Amino acid sequence: MKKRPASKARHNGASRPAAGRNGQRPADQERRYRIPDWRLERPQFHVTQKRTEAGEVRYSFTGDLDLAPPPIRESGYLTREKSIELYRWMLLNRRMEQTLETLYKQSKVVGGVYFGLGQEACSCASALALGDGDWFAPMIRNQGALLVRGFHPRDVMMQYMAKADSPTHGKDGTSHYGDIAQRNMVSPISMLGDLIPILTGVALGARLQGRNIAALTWIGDGGQSTGVTHEGLNFAAVQKLGLVLIVENNLWAYSTPTEMQFAIEDLAERAIGYGVPGMIVDGTDACQVFDATLEAVQRAHRGEGPTLIEAKMMRMKGHAIHDAAGYVPPEMLEFWRKRDPIARFEKHLLGKKWLTPAQNRELIAEVERQVDEDRTLAEASPMPDPAQAPKGVYCDPGCHPITLKYGGVKPARRGGAKLKQSEAALHFR
Repeated sequence: MKKRPASKARHNGASRPAAGRNGQRPADQERRYRIPDWRLERPQFHVTQKRTEAGEVRYSFTGDLDLAPPPIRESGYLTREKSIELYRWMLLNRRMEQTLETLYKQSKVVGGVYFGLGQEACSCASALALGDGDWFAPMIRNQGALLVRGFHPRDVMMQYMAKADSPTHGKDGTSHYGDIAQRNMVSPISMLGDLIPILTGVALGARLQGRNIAALTWIGDGGQSTGVTHEGLNFAAVQKLGLVLIVENNLWAYSTPTEMQFAIEDLAERAIGYGVPGMIVDGTDACQVFDATLEAVQRAHRGEGPTLIEAKMMRMKGHAIHDAAGYVPPEMLEFWRKRDPIARFEKHLLGKKWLTPAQNRELIAEVERQVDEDRTLAEASPMPDPAQAPKGVYCDPGCHPITLKYGGVKPARRGGAKLKQSEAALHFR
């Protein structure tokens, strides 16, 4: 009888020492897990809930508010040219959303607007780390990712204005559009967490066609607790599919603080339960986000499975434009305002002399011109013809052919041999 090899340490740092006679492991041999934390600061804050005499709920915020913002962590991958490109995408993201807010206040937007203020580094840097053949599925605050992957500010503006030239031709006034033909983008889904099994399925489809791809999506700290999130990530882990999941821990799930959502301190710890790598980054540090995502993408391309990245930052506006976020303690917003991702990255580039003050001013002016031009085009776009409203709502045989993107599905066996009964179950690896 062959002797079984000893169990190896898991890739997330877990070890499995042998148990004693009573089935218990010695205290010094308990399992150990490692979650890398790349942040250069680890603020310790706490939000508590209390009621006023009038019965209203209020939150108080405690912690060291006088900490100076840390420097940007040096990237192991970003070149000067790529860094300036990333900085430009972040500027474009911010300026586009500022214009959307103006359009809303001028009653030119149909419905609401969702902002990613303070999250530009997370959206833009992660999308920029993808390869040409990789897929992504943004959430409502990841509009910067749309720009990086080929959409224009005018597309986003026209979509919110429900114009005829918008991606959905005026049939939707928010973010529900994608592009599976050219940009490899899955449309956002309002039911939080549902994009995770969808992107897992995209990675599975590519695997069946002989390709290992990265499939990137984002989820908030609230949506990360949904059941469908667990199902999608667990399936990706078991099948070693290239899901790259960024958990945007922006400290509030609508009006609920993280202290009242989950008991663990770091959401990245949940990666341990799935047996996948997990790590923590500063979501306001573009270099950290880019490097972490790029390494996760490289793992996906090698067929090594999913990665969970927790990006810690602050949602600097309410859930949507209708939400003034009066529940957030003002001191909390002020602390994170000093950590503005664009201001920090600008200082980083100027400090490295990768960008001169004159070049910076020219770049900002060029972004302003592009957004102004796109706004003019968006406003000039006509409203849709009412007669078009029922068209394209349901898919018919001729609306858009669905074809295999990477070629034929690779057969499990050749020659048409009949599977034995023990082999009848379908395995995707």
